[in-house]
Amino acid sequence: MNNSPAKTSPAKKRFDCLIIGGGHNGLVTAAYLAKAGKTVCVLERRHVLGGCSVTEELWPGYKVSVASYVISLFRPEIIRSLRLTQYGLSILPRDPSSFTPLLDGRSLLMGPDERMTCREIAKFSKRDAERYPAYNRLLERVAATLEPILAKAAPDPLPLPAEWRKIGVAKRLRDTSRLWEMYQAMGNLGEDLPEAIELLVGAARPILERWFESEVLRATLATDAVIGAFASPSYPGTAYVLLHHVMGEAGGARGVWGYVQGGMGGLAAALEGACRDLHVEIRREAPVKRILVNNGKAVGVTLWDDTLLEADVVASSIDAHQTFERLLDPAELPKEFREGVARIDYASASAKINLALSEPPQFTCLPTSGIGPHHRGTIHIGSTLDTIERAFDDAKYGRPSSEPLLEITLPTSVDNTLAPEGKHLMNIFVQYAPYKLAEGRSWDDIKEAFADRCIDLLARYAPNVPGAILHRQILSPLDLERLIGLTGGNIMQGSMLPQQLFAMRPVAGWADHRTPIRGLYLCGAASHPGGGVLGACGRNAAEEILRDIA
Repeated sequence: MNNSPAKTSPAKKRFDCLIIGGGHNGLVTAAYLAKAGKTVCVLERRHVLGGCSVTEELWPGYKVSVASYVISLFRPEIIRSLRLTQYGLSILPRDPSSFTPLLDGRSLLMGPDERMTCREIAKFSKRDAERYPAYNRLLERVAATLEPILAKAAPDPLPLPAEWRKIGVAKRLRDTSRLWEMYQAMGNLGEDLPEAIELLVGAARPILERWFESEVLRATLATDAVIGAFASPSYPGTAYVLLHHVMGEAGGARGVWGYVQGGMGGLAAALEGACRDLHVEIRREAPVKRILVNNGKAVGVTLWDDTLLEADVVASSIDAHQTFERLLDPAELPKEFREGVARIDYASASAKINLALSEPPQFTCLPTSGIGPHHRGTIHIGSTLDTIERAFDDAKYGRPSSEPLLEITLPTSVDNTLAPEGKHLMNIFVQYAPYKLAEGRSWDDIKEAFADRCIDLLARYAPNVPGAILHRQILSPLDLERLIGLTGGNIMQGSMLPQQLFAMRPVAGWADHRTPIRGLYLCGAASHPGGGVLGACGRNAAEEILRDIA
């Protein structure tokens, strides 16, 4: 009998499907695959699930939405089919939804109550108040036309060289059918079609200037066109980002944005509950070292602790750079695909500041005792289109904006579970903070001073804020890359401008979640329909995977 110690070997286990990344899209993919009877394992690099949609207790008693902070775009059909409300998902609508303070003592309050909004707009322009409902109806009609496109994988209609990819007859028929559906849907827009096309590929600024004369209204609406984009409102493609923000209904109605009760991690918690009941295995602190390929087919992954996991399907919810240029040997991919991935634009200008406050901000233009209605929605600091343009001018030359655009939320105004009694949380999303800095500077050296600049700017409107700060966290674009795994700090996993959308996302010829490696799929925001807390990327990917392996 051999009594010598048994030799240990790295753990090994087999699944039908492995999901790289436990963000919301990865969890959605996992749930739908498990619902179809597949054995699934989710591998999350961090100790917490959710990707950008996380809640962390940064300071005792404070539950902070560290990265993403509001929700609307998440697909209602996913909430229903995965029964996420039964797993604790609760979305708290915001009304009013937007507040723009001005230094001259005036302010603009906007929300789902259109009559109230028009009364507010009329303080600046009666003409704009009369036109605003028609503008809303246009965006709603175009959004309703486009939404079915989000609910399916994108077609691959471009006449690319046949040697790049062999596409079977069944897929060509599906792609043709989807293109015909789009053609018919666009036809239903009738006389709105020219404006709809401009919204899809044009710049936000000329559209807003044509519709409205009030600078504060133009600037408030333009904020939605540039959030997360390395672009000013004058850039082609920013109008689609504007439109993208009115597509969601998770807040209770089209275009209404809400807070997830308990912070954005409440979405991940609900998805985790659904996954657990569907017998999905979830591994935290399980970073993937390499995607394993044999004869052009994905066969599994190895983790950084050398654990080997085997599967016929590997779906990656992390971005294309991380998937194809870090986890794979470049020699395993065709040259034209590698070059397409290398061309993806990850330019970023976003930073995030999270604050714990002893009291809510008190705006000189609208003083209140405690929480007022204007605290519930997004607070915009940036009152003219030219202010936004100048902020971007700094960034495009590698300088953090001298007067940045601030999008501020106070989730404790609606959700009292997030902070100790009487205390508040403030999230500040900052544009423009370029990932690439000029003159060899490093974000590690300048981020605290930049945060001071942002807070000083806010203090011009709410002077009590600096003295109310109890704790603060600053996430530069470099920090977003390190912490969340966002290449270049880009919160959309790649630019959302026209050259990187629909049939071009992630690269031309591969818009249907598949990749040149058989059995390897993309299921995150790097794929169609792109960034934001939608869940559609994960659901569409699961549908295509099941089409291949069912």
